[in-house]
Amino acid sequence: MPPLFPALAAGADRPALRFGAGPDLTYAHLAGAAGALAAELSGVRRVAVWATPTTETAVGVLAALLAGVEAVPLNPKIGERELAHIVADCAPELVLTAPGDQPPAPLAALPHRVVDLAAPPVPPPAEPTDDEAPALIVYTSGTTGPPKGAVLPRRAIAATLDGLATAWRWTADDVLVHALPLFHVHGLILGVLGPLRRGGALRHLGRFATDGVARELASGGTILFGVPTMYHRIAEALTAGDEPLAKALADARLLVSGSAALPLPDHRRIAAAAGRPVIERYGMTETLITTAVPLDGPPRTGTVGLPLDGMELRLVDEAGAELAAWDGETVGEIQLRGPSLFTGYLNRPDATADAFAPGGWFRTGDLAAREPDGSVRIVGRRATDLIKSGGYKIGAGEVENALLDHPGVREAAVTGEPDQDLGERIVAWVVPTDPAAPPTGAELADHVARELAPHKRPRTVRFMDSLPRNDMGKLMKRALTAGTS
Repeated sequence: MPPLFPALAAGADRPALRFGAGPDLTYAHLAGAAGALAAELSGVRRVAVWATPTTETAVGVLAALLAGVEAVPLNPKIGERELAHIVADCAPELVLTAPGDQPPAPLAALPHRVVDLAAPPVPPPAEPTDDEAPALIVYTSGTTGPPKGAVLPRRAIAATLDGLATAWRWTADDVLVHALPLFHVHGLILGVLGPLRRGGALRHLGRFATDGVARELASGGTILFGVPTMYHRIAEALTAGDEPLAKALADARLLVSGSAALPLPDHRRIAAAAGRPVIERYGMTETLITTAVPLDGPPRTGTVGLPLDGMELRLVDEAGAELAAWDGETVGEIQLRGPSLFTGYLNRPDATADAFAPGGWFRTGDLAAREPDGSVRIVGRRATDLIKSGGYKIGAGEVENALLDHPGVREAAVTGEPDQDLGERIVAWVVPTDPAAPPTGAELADHVARELAPHKRPRTVRFMDSLPRNDMGKLMKRALTAGTS
């Protein structure tokens, strides 16, 4: 397998990484620092990386990949019980940290190594050539049980980054701006390893702020990565008249949202103010990125685009039969096959076997429809977002978008609850724009009925101060129960 990071061999003095207000780390400095740490990791099988948003995290992960050592990025905000489970499951031999970090008790018994950017440089070693060798073990969020470690081979990293490079014309001339956490696929693989594979640069804000986005894009940034909560804040700033932000976004080459669906009202507000649409892509920890809206052609707002090169995608019904209709309405579960898939769950052959259908198709649990041009429109998760009400199958996402089109709604989530008459009734969880004067439930139900269809209107509306979200900004619908209103 060719090297994952061919630009490192050149050791150029061009910028590679910058975190927060820190200095640029050049490719020459990066190669020397990662090479020095990789030499120390010789003979180690697996390391944990305390994944703070720092240059040291990036260097630690890169050094492990260069040395052929499996790296396990850890969420620095993780609870001790979950961390103890992960440590016992993956049994790392060493913990890599930034200076000053003090990881909690479950890591205390393990040897620690502080990543030293000032260490004498060592040329990076020749990269491993086995494309099936495990590179990263990334733990799932654990919403349906203890987190599982998805084993990602080098082949998957290369395939997803090269597929995105083709779809987005991502090159060494691009400067990526983002503020994503580094313990997950979005921020680490796409957001750090992506620029390094292309030979381009990353400017990580450290902490998200709209003025930081404007500053970095205005000073040479070409691509912005974010999650819907970030783009919502951008949309609100634009609505309030932030002209520097609008100009910076308009001058960027690419605005990309991921990790959850971007509500259509935010799509519209950003496109209207900045003159540039936000595009989306789709993936999971186990599959990396599998579809994306390509740079060429229409923006395909509301979809996650087309399958990347080499990826196969099909929709199946509840019996597992493939759905052939590309009509934008027929909903099925997404199943995937291709080079960016993981090899399995660490220590969980049972869960690995359950995750695949005959023929090597990965069962995502996500529901979608395909538009006539092949674009994929995500409806939601089978477990939480398919509502069977009055004989209809209703996707929660379309009801949420209709609610968000109402001026009195700031945030919205839709779930189903048991109903003796309907089977399930549609329940809307709403954060009002003005808590002192929220819209009535009847007003919102009528609004949805006009926008979509009468059978898709919410039968119950519950108002909240905020919606529960995880560190990636994903809505945690399992936390929404009648007792939380």
